[in-house]
Amino acid sequence: MFLLWYPTPQTTAVSPAEPPHNVILLIGDGMGLTQITAGMYAQTEKLNLENFPVTGLMTTHPAKEKITDSAAAGTAMACGCKTKNGMLGLTEKKKVCRNLFEQAKNHQMATGIVVTCSVVHATPAAFVAHVEKRDYKEDIALSYLSSDIDLLIGGGRRFFNKRTNDRRDLLAELREKGYRVENIAETPFENLSFDAARPLVWFTDDEEPASVIEGRDYLVRAAAEATGFLKQRNPNGFFLMVEGSQIDWAGHKKNADWMVAETLEFDRAVGEILHFAQADGHTLVIVTADHETGGAAITQGSTRDSLRIEFINGEHTATMVPVFAYGPGAELFNGVYDNTDIYLKIKKALGWPEE
Repeated sequence: MFLLWYPTPQTTAVSPAEPPHNVILLIGDGMGLTQITAGMYAQTEKLNLENFPVTGLMTTHPAKEKITDSAAAGTAMACGCKTKNGMLGLTEKKKVCRNLFEQAKNHQMATGIVVTCSVVHATPAAFVAHVEKRDYKEDIALSYLSSDIDLLIGGGRRFFNKRTNDRRDLLAELREKGYRVENIAETPFENLSFDAARPLVWFTDDEEPASVIEGRDYLVRAAAEATGFLKQRNPNGFFLMVEGSQIDWAGHKKNADWMVAETLEFDRAVGEILHFAQADGHTLVIVTADHETGGAAITQGSTRDSLRIEFINGEHTATMVPVFAYGPGAELFNGVYDNTDIYLKIKKALGWPEE
């Protein structure tokens, strides 16, 4: 018989002498140690992840089970509470828990999301929505209207303007609220203006974006542009969440080439963010994963030029995932802790009071 172990929240580390002005949280969906190691072996130069001065390990289990989904894991990091798989922004007893974006807005910070999935997918939804089921995608889309988010980049346009639950055109409603609403078919990235005078929504697909192997190429550039855009949007700082969403999808398909390609692209986005933070000097950067996907392992027979990667079953696992941190407050993320501590540590770094 195995006993459940819930790590004790870290309380010994002190808050930074000067709180960060900006926080950037990057999530590699499904990115465990094997995914990162495979990325390290797949190229000759170091990963950007190898340049972080602080590393930790994080458990990912949801409220009642050992294996999490992205909704419960996203809620843990965004809201600091355990919940059931499939639930977003709610405790396991269905009580609303305020997420970091809502609190950032209360502190007059700009907020932004850049993802390679639809914006109504589980991880980004955890930062804006409070719904009982992650499949309520039209309800999640509606949450964006009240979020006052400054920048939103990802797929899922049809949940805003081709709705089945109602006849509302959320794209028109966003425009009425002052947003510039663009999409990749009419405005490719090269023609997209990051004019900070107005909040921006740029849809990269009607449903889910293509894979990086199929030619999707906006993540790195969008992550880089997001920092300057949000910095100009608000003098009180910003909170940006960037997700490399399809590392997870590749793990589910047990497709090693796709998994490595998505991990390397995500690492390039991390590099752009780290470059910004180093130049800025007042930005806390955290990189982690919601869970590992696939039970991936680099197996016997692998060489520098040819990796043999095998998967257990193409599903999520309960293995701990790494955490990397840089900037003011980074020292708080050292050690072994639970995914709810991401929320607590970010609040501690920013000097926000407990609720």
